[in-house]
Order: sequence, then structure tokens, then C-alpha cells
Amino acid sequence: MNILTDPNKLKTSGCADVNAGKCAEGDGEGSVQVQLDPNVKIGTAKVFSIYGKGGIGKSTTSSNLSVAFSKLGKRVLQIGCDPKHDSTFTLTKRLMPTVIDVLESVNFHSEELRPEDFVFEGYNGVMCVEAGGPPAGTGCGGYVVGQTVKLLKEHHLLEDTDVVIFDVLGDVVCGGFASPLQHSERAMIVAANDFDSIFAANRIAAAIQAKSKNYSVRLAGLIANRSRETDQIDKFGERTGIKRVAHLPDLDVIRKSRLKKMTLFEMDHTAEIEAVQNEYLRLATELWEAKEPPVQGKPLKDRDIFDLLGFD
Repeated sequence: MNILTDPNKLKTSGCADVNAGKCAEGDGEGSVQVQLDPNVKIGTAKVFSIYGKGGIGKSTTSSNLSVAFSKLGKRVLQIGCDPKHDSTFTLTKRLMPTVIDVLESVNFHSEELRPEDFVFEGYNGVMCVEAGGPPAGTGCGGYVVGQTVKLLKEHHLLEDTDVVIFDVLGDVVCGGFASPLQHSERAMIVAANDFDSIFAANRIAAAIQAKSKNYSVRLAGLIANRSRETDQIDKFGERTGIKRVAHLPDLDVIRKSRLKKMTLFEMDHTAEIEAVQNEYLRLATELWEAKEPPVQGKPLKDRDIFDLLGFD
């Protein structure tokens, strides 16, 4: 049995380091965390992680943000971290094999793989990788992320990369799926103007805050998606100090772009499309040019979220 499926590899002594055998303090009382091999680092690229409630539009957001960075002349790599492996679908126009699938095909002998086995070029030169996930109900997503980065490093695929975007599964964010935060400079949370996605965003913000104790990651802010209004998101932001960094309205053309296997930058030109493209370009520019760490904000206790946004 290997580490991908061996539950004994995860320990409850404050954290779990499935790759390096070391444990960092401070991730939370009694927490079970995944600490990646400290020797496997992405390098000089700016690294961003995109989180949010399931079905909130993380992959659409990630893919269009990747294209926006590429339109700014940056060399971009997008890494999907979801067993559905559809993060890069609109970029490549098809479902890609996952890193775990290709590793399994060579009995986890990574030296037998070629870059073209697991890295694929998408629209406007965005390079695409689908990490995949562990078998259902077993294993750890953190191992999957660790193996993906390790494989990219072994094949020298990160040396000429300017921007890496992790598109990450997870509403509550367990230690495994929080592991991209250990590589990231900034994390963003996609949320709609409703209670459920803001509740999830608050939990994710707490995970980012926990990781920031040991790693350089900081919460850049909230991306309001599929929302005509932003009053509830802004109310949450005012209370927590977590700012809204972008607003993508509830437009049918955004839904149709995914059905057409297209990014928004490939859709027929309209005033609506141009406005959304400009919002992604503005966000990419601000993220690239940011000099100072953003204000972390202070996530709320679960009960306080109900009191702020819940029923009277």
C-alpha cells in the first residue's frame, strides 16, 4: 500500500507531513495538517490559489484569470486540483488525463514520464495540468498536490513560468486540500451574494489564516461571482475586513461560454463580454503589480455568520 491510500500515513499529533516527515507548529490545536516537502518549491513564479463553495464557478474564474494573465504577456500554468479534472476544460477543449492517472500507468515511476504526458497547452499559451485526486473515501489530496509539484519540478517545467494558478476543490478545506496554500503567495475565494457561499468563504478564510502562520500565503480577498448585487458580500467584508477584489455579474453568456468549451476571451464580442474581460484583466494587473501584503481580515465564528446574515 502506498501513501496515496494508506490512512496510517496521516497522524493526529498536531500536523501530518506525508512527504518530509516533519511537523510545523501553529496550524491549530489538535489539527491534522499536511505539510509538503520543504525542498520542493515552485520557484520564482507568482502563485495564486482559488477556493470557494462547490459549484460556485472556481474553474471558470481560474481559467479566465489565467487567460487574463497570458494577455498581459505572462507565462501561465493552471493546476486543477479536483477529481473531476475539468478545471482546464475551456482552455484545452477536452478533459485531460490527471497526474495521478499517468503516474499510476507507470506504477509511480515518474522518470518514465514525458512532459507531454501530463502538461497540455491551452488557449493563448496557458499550460494546463490536472492533478486529479485520491481514490474516493481514501488517501489525501495533499499528497496529490505534492506529487504534481514534484513532477513539474523534476521536468523543469516551472523554471520559465511567471504565474501558477491552483484551482482547488473544497468548501471547508481539510488539511489535504489546503496544501496548495503552502505554495501560494495569495489566495482568493469565489463567492456569490448568498449565505451558503459566504459561510463557506468564511471557513476558507480561517484555513488561509491558519496556514499564514507558517507560510507566506495571504488572503487577497473575495471574488463576487454569479451575483447581480454584492450587498451581502460587502456586509461580510465590512465586518471581517476581507475586501472584495472583483465582481463578475450573473450573466447567461458566462454560463454559455463553458457549454461552448470557450473562455470568455474567445466569445463573440459584446458590451457584456468586454466588461467581464476588462474585470479579469484589471484583477490580473492588480495581482501582478501588488507590492504590499493584503490585510488578512478576521474570519467570524460560525454562530456570528448566522447572526450577521442569517434568519432573524
